[in-house]
Amino acid sequence: MSRVGVQGFQRGRLDQVLAARRLTQVQLALMVGVSPATLSKWCTGMHAPEREALERLARVVNVAPDWFTRTPGAKVLQPLFRSNAPAHAAARALLEARIGWAQDVAAALMEYGVSYGDVYLPTRTYTHPEEITAEAIEQAAEECRGMWRLGRSEIEDLALAAEWAGIILVREETGIAQIEGLSAWSKVLRRPIVLLSADQDNGYRGRFDLAHEVGHLVLHRCIERPTEPARHKLLEQQAHLFAGAFLLPAETFAAEVLLHPTLDDLLLLKRRWGVSVAAIITRLRTLQLLDEDGARMLLKRRSVRWGAKSEPGDGDRKPEKPRSLRRAIDLLVEKNIIPLEAVPGHIGLASVDIEALAGLPEGYLRGKANNRIGQGSNVVPLRPLFK
Repeated sequence: MSRVGVQGFQRGRLDQVLAARRLTQVQLALMVGVSPATLSKWCTGMHAPEREALERLARVVNVAPDWFTRTPGAKVLQPLFRSNAPAHAAARALLEARIGWAQDVAAALMEYGVSYGDVYLPTRTYTHPEEITAEAIEQAAEECRGMWRLGRSEIEDLALAAEWAGIILVREETGIAQIEGLSAWSKVLRRPIVLLSADQDNGYRGRFDLAHEVGHLVLHRCIERPTEPARHKLLEQQAHLFAGAFLLPAETFAAEVLLHPTLDDLLLLKRRWGVSVAAIITRLRTLQLLDEDGARMLLKRRSVRWGAKSEPGDGDRKPEKPRSLRRAIDLLVEKNIIPLEAVPGHIGLASVDIEALAGLPEGYLRGKANNRIGQGSNVVPLRPLFK
């Protein structure tokens, strides 16, 4: 317990905000106008800031002062990251803080009667990745499609389908190019959260990233997060295989593939199925419609013709946008359940953070935008948002 300062100060909140704002203790101490030793005592719980210092701290990191006295919700279960490199530790900490804040936003809206529905995901209880076979991945992907009522054709809007299945989905610019997304299970919400990077305006890549995270949620829920590079790589490979099987179901997709497909043939499949040529080549190899040499040759031609990081038509498909959190806030305001200006105070985070996490237009919570997706919209949710 803190010996001095504001009663109830939650040092866990300070850890969150340091990660979310990418600040060191020394940097934050200078910004707040206290010594690094003082801030260190706040972080360890030895002391708590006095009222004036707390207000300066809150102003500097752009949250409500009383946010620091609110007990943080239970941490989301440790997510898996695409990059496990030590150099990316700060990036992982930032994204974990952001996904924790997304949990806070979703939980705060539930206090007003918002419901996110039941969760529809296949149950798998693997405890070691070595237990998971290629056949098991195909079966899990097929079962997931069945639970989501997607049939065996191309998926029109994967983000909408994921939210229908009870997943809390966030898409925001993170400034972290090396980590495209992460997912975790929330005990507070009793459902998973997926955070996707919006830094690249590529709808094909975004769909695959989401399917990849669904793969982690289904296959790896009961597996401890590995520290060994080889095991981490295996988990990533399995999530990739799931994404390919989920987006490109074996029977119907294979029926559309020519015997010796060219890159131009694959571009047509890309536009139809909403999956990149690179991912299609990998799927063809998995289905043994290409042998290893054939897949390698096509990937090499792709790289020579288009480069390693882009393909023709990448801009043709806009990234799919999450709707649930945005629509929940919009409806709460529209139905006069909570005033627009009261939303940040209820949640405790800055308007800009809530807008980013909920996919709201910039300035919406400050009365500077009027772009709601409520009852007058042509976007119709597949489930009611209120209990």
